[in-house]
Amino acid sequence: MFDTRITKLFGIKYPIIGGGMQFLSRAGLVSAISNAGGLGLIPAAMFPELDDLRKEIRLTKTLTKKPFGINLTLFQHPRGVTIEQYIDVILDEGIKIVETAGRSPEPYIKKLKDNGVIIMHKTPAVRFAKTAERVGVDAIAILGMEGAGHPGMDDVTSMVLIPLAAETLKIPVVAAGGISNARSFLAALSLGAEGILMGTRFAITQESPAHPKIKEALVQAPETATALLERSLGNPIRALKNKAAQTILELETKGATSDELLPYIRGEQGKKAWIGGEIDAGVVSIGEVVGLVHNIPTVKEVIDSIVSEAQTLLEHLTTISGTKQAKR
Repeated sequence: MFDTRITKLFGIKYPIIGGGMQFLSRAGLVSAISNAGGLGLIPAAMFPELDDLRKEIRLTKTLTKKPFGINLTLFQHPRGVTIEQYIDVILDEGIKIVETAGRSPEPYIKKLKDNGVIIMHKTPAVRFAKTAERVGVDAIAILGMEGAGHPGMDDVTSMVLIPLAAETLKIPVVAAGGISNARSFLAALSLGAEGILMGTRFAITQESPAHPKIKEALVQAPETATALLERSLGNPIRALKNKAAQTILELETKGATSDELLPYIRGEQGKKAWIGGEIDAGVVSIGEVVGLVHNIPTVKEVIDSIVSEAQTLLEHLTTISGTKQAKR
């Protein structure tokens, strides 16, 4: 059940993808998602040393024989590592699934496709999705403003973006942003998506390397616990309203420069928060859907519950529909 063009494209059991999360999407979490029937993604940008990316890919291969992929953000990477160098590692290691994001993937399409790589491009806007489709990607992940990561400057919700993308594009659409359970999974499919991409829900699982203090704090967080930071830099990020976030917002209000913001948004500060458990140390990127997450299950329990409960919901909706028709 729930076979779609996405399950066929990626060779996975369920149309459920784990977002490539900085600090968190390591071999353990990525392999758990793939082993449970979804698709895990390793973010290349997490590894400023190319050999470390190779090691993580190889470790993941020892933990799963199921498909997994690489998230490739198309911005300049730390320590001068180029996109081309990351792609060389991806191809050398035999990876056949890549999620691109950040900029148009056009300069890299030919090399990836010539080597048999399936490309999904993640974007917060349908106009960018149309460009990505035109240049040859195989699928689109459309990110609503509810989502973590970088949901763009347009402030358009998933409820609008998903059906708009589905009716505009010919290639399959994956819904991202605001999805965590069977209800939102089924809603995304009903809006025209053929799969979902979740980050926040998988961040709060047993296999996630996030510090227990962070997990517990997020379980207690309401739906109002996030804010959009870095709008002044033109690349907003949704994050937990911790002390670091409040400082960043105050500085932005005062017109702070990127250099003035850097001490608070740099990656090592975020790592202290996510991995070190220093909750207020840095940016904790998380989606509004955190308000719907109330436990810390295994990845398999998350995916199994989404699928089984979605089937039950479908049966319930079918019953309601049948009852209404009988009364007419």
